[in-house]
Amino acid sequence: MTSEYKPPPLPSPFNNTLPPPTLLAQGAEAHLYKTTSLNPSIPAALKIRPSKPYRHPILDKKLTRSRIIQEARCLAKLVREGVRVPAVLAMDWEGQGGESGWGGAWLMMEWIEGPVVRVVLEKWEAWMRAQEKIGSLDAGQIEAQQGRVKDLFRRIGGTIASLHKAGVVHGDLTTSNLMLRVGEGSESVPYEDTAGPGSMEGEIVIIDFGLAGQSIQDEDRAVDLYVLERAIGSTHPLSEPFFEELLVGYKHGNKAAVSTLRRLEDVRMRGRKRSMLG
Repeated sequence: MTSEYKPPPLPSPFNNTLPPPTLLAQGAEAHLYKTTSLNPSIPAALKIRPSKPYRHPILDKKLTRSRIIQEARCLAKLVREGVRVPAVLAMDWEGQGGESGWGGAWLMMEWIEGPVVRVVLEKWEAWMRAQEKIGSLDAGQIEAQQGRVKDLFRRIGGTIASLHKAGVVHGDLTTSNLMLRVGEGSESVPYEDTAGPGSMEGEIVIIDFGLAGQSIQDEDRAVDLYVLERAIGSTHPLSEPFFEELLVGYKHGNKAAVSTLRRLEDVRMRGRKRSMLG
């Protein structure tokens, strides 16, 4: 029998806030919480990189510090360039209590209200399968529904183009790291509980820059696009045929995209060879 997972204690000052931060997700390197900023009425996202007890303390502190600072630098640069990403509100890269205290690091960011694109596409695909099963959509309605996904993908491509144009690569582009920012007060119920195929309106916001870095190399940009293409292919089979629309949006959003898209073909070829060889 496995015991329920308990995250490490929260660093000060978050161990004394009311209400306490709510754990939303936990990964190998970080935990994501919903909390509030200095104004209790303003929500914020709190990313904590806890100390790793299996690493040497000096190495652990050095790695944690460099990663949280790199993420914050990328976000700050992108905000200055007008790219839609969460703004940095506060951070601590030294760890509460210095050498002998809590050894992790944290980053507080702007809270983005809205669903992740993964949920948006999953909801749409489930609805489309249900309608196909009962034969309720004619050719025109199917084309209209597909047009909504194409438009969404073009907007995603344009946002990624602005990311790359600013000299930053994400490192882990998936539909879980893309969000649709909705208008204030429009999410009265959880998105997945709403009826119908769901809305695809809203600004595309890129999140989770834990693996991001600054680069202007076509290879790095092409790998970013390839990772997203593979992610869509494996998790959103009905949406996968429209990935080329994402590249259309990418091309329109960045005049230097031609060389990146040319490199993408090389990356795809290498990926296919790797799949064939196992």
